[in-house]
Amino acid sequence: MIRNPNEISEGKKKIRILIAGYPGIGKSTLALSAPNPLHIDVDFGIDRIEPRYRKPYIQPQTYDEILEDLTPENTKDFDSLVFDTGGKLISLMGLWAMKKDIKNGKRDGSLSLQGYGAVGREFVRLMDYCFYELKKHIIVIFHAIEEKDGDNTRLRIKVEGQTKNNVWEPMDLGGFVEIFGNERTIGFSNCEKYFAKGTRGIKGVIKVPELTPTNANDFLTKLFKQYNTLAAKEVEDGAQELAAYDAAMAEYAAISETVIDAKTANAAMPKIKAIKHALTSEKEIGADFKAKMAELKLIFDQAKKKYVPALEDKEAR
Repeated sequence: MIRNPNEISEGKKKIRILIAGYPGIGKSTLALSAPNPLHIDVDFGIDRIEPRYRKPYIQPQTYDEILEDLTPENTKDFDSLVFDTGGKLISLMGLWAMKKDIKNGKRDGSLSLQGYGAVGREFVRLMDYCFYELKKHIIVIFHAIEEKDGDNTRLRIKVEGQTKNNVWEPMDLGGFVEIFGNERTIGFSNCEKYFAKGTRGIKGVIKVPELTPTNANDFLTKLFKQYNTLAAKEVEDGAQELAAYDAAMAEYAAISETVIDAKTANAAMPKIKAIKHALTSEKEIGADFKAKMAELKLIFDQAKKKYVPALEDKEAR
């Protein structure tokens, strides 16, 4: 079904975010600042999180267990799903894929090229299922590793093989967590040091507030709210631009109907120039008026600064 973009309802969109950083930097605690989360602790690391920041959790040992747990009924009381970590999730997917099809694995127990493809597709499918069917925010945590590129050291997410490309595909946001002195930050813009992903005005390096006994662990909850506020404003601004575009095109159409010869074309010119343009209206109107002049066999006389019949121009020469 073809739909009008003005029908898009922004402001309550679920967000998919990838969070990466060194071990021990506080990624899990940060991820659990999302709205009402279920902690999918495939790394079995909940004991490393301060008790006051822990949330309801599951600790699946196989990918089949994850699929069994993530049902509409089991997740109905949660707004967010936190996969901790994405690297371990993909490892479990690899074992699952090799059990499903022997061709997905090698004799040494590692994934084959076909296996990596199967895992990559399954990762995207799972993210789509959690987002579109379960209708949850999705937070996927990855450990970061250093890679040398000449004299430069770059941060990359720790994930097996070509699945590295698949994990970014469904994400709305992707940030790298770092510590500078006593300040913790998360970066959402690509730079020489790491690959990140920012949309809807969420970009650059954002300071993560220090957690104290008196403040809430709600960084991602606030960030998601900001994302949706910016998204709603973008749609509103787009609707205003579209309305202005429609008005410009309607005004031109009324003027264009009066143009039947050189006299009416010249009379229409100042009216067309006075139109307030939006989006692509100026380009479209210019092209349409040019085509109409060609149809009426009119050309613009630079000396007279007006349109004249093409025949008259030839005779003048």
